[in-house]
Amino acid sequence: MSPFEQVISPHQVLLPKAALREMVRVMRTLFAVGRLPAYRERVLPLVPETARFDPGHDAVMMGYDFHLTEDGPRLIEVNTNAGGGLLAYQAQNGAGGIGGLTRDRFRRGFLASFQEELVRQGRRSRLTRVAIVDEKPEEQFLYPEMIAYANLLSEAGIETAVVEPGDLQADTDGVQLRGETVDLIYNRHCDFYLESEVMVGIRAAYLAGAVCLTPNPFAYGLLADKRRMILWSDLESLAALEMKSRTIDLLVRTVPKSRLLADIDPEQAWEDRKDLVFKPVTRFGSRGVLVGRKVSRKRFDEQPPDETLVQQLVPPSQINIEGGEDMKVDFRLFAYRNRLLGVGARLYQGQVTNLRTPGGGYAPVRVV
Repeated sequence: MSPFEQVISPHQVLLPKAALREMVRVMRTLFAVGRLPAYRERVLPLVPETARFDPGHDAVMMGYDFHLTEDGPRLIEVNTNAGGGLLAYQAQNGAGGIGGLTRDRFRRGFLASFQEELVRQGRRSRLTRVAIVDEKPEEQFLYPEMIAYANLLSEAGIETAVVEPGDLQADTDGVQLRGETVDLIYNRHCDFYLESEVMVGIRAAYLAGAVCLTPNPFAYGLLADKRRMILWSDLESLAALEMKSRTIDLLVRTVPKSRLLADIDPEQAWEDRKDLVFKPVTRFGSRGVLVGRKVSRKRFDEQPPDETLVQQLVPPSQINIEGGEDMKVDFRLFAYRNRLLGVGARLYQGQVTNLRTPGGGYAPVRVV
């Protein structure tokens, strides 16, 4: 059995062309917004110092997550180290291994993005050695995908290993693995701002420009920190940045109203909880997300106000699986810069997205 089969659904999901076009517009608009000087002047003072350093390049696999409503798609979250790109590809094209990827569009786009990251960092040499980094990668749910990415890179002549941060020798002079220089780190680790002790060496190499780290704190701070959704969903704040009216209209329409719990009346939030969702700003992958209609008062009172995003609830769409129960659906666009790499749909049950529901996981998408 392919290691992917357990997280790939056999059920096809339909995606209207108009909805896909809108999702792509949102992705490309946010990429452009992230480059506006006024936006950066507004955002960069809010992020840690490490995230104010611009390395000149981007994030090799961005993810934009959407729920589809009767009025069109709504942006739920942005991720810089989005997993599942290969799973989405396999769901679309069959889960029977990696061999079929040797000359296809996905592989070409993936490899081109890695090389472009190195060039944008200011290097003209060919990419020769990559480290895919995560915390205890063998224990991660998507470890098979990391290995598959390593195989793709290795097949292209790029020496690649999946490692923990502690396996690397890293400082301001650069990064080495077993005595060999690492050109690029594909960062799957979720210490997005490189603040933990285990990331000290990588942080030093990154800030010295001695390694290409993708994704990186700068890209995360601009677009993937959940607190950015507060700005994107606020008409007055966007207008103050002198954005074009069509940009403002698109963001206000597609980004659910978002605020920090610290900035609103907690009693009013409790009264309105059935229409809200509460998200920890520093966690990822639906971890710690509380759907308001099911939260207890005790749990609500435990939420740290400065670290809890209060967002208007946008329920996911649902499809009926023949012979089974209804399943929820969300969509993820995979992108490099403003280029669409692919689209995936995830089927699941329960309050938050997961890939373990029987019959769920990444599903093939048919645009209609």
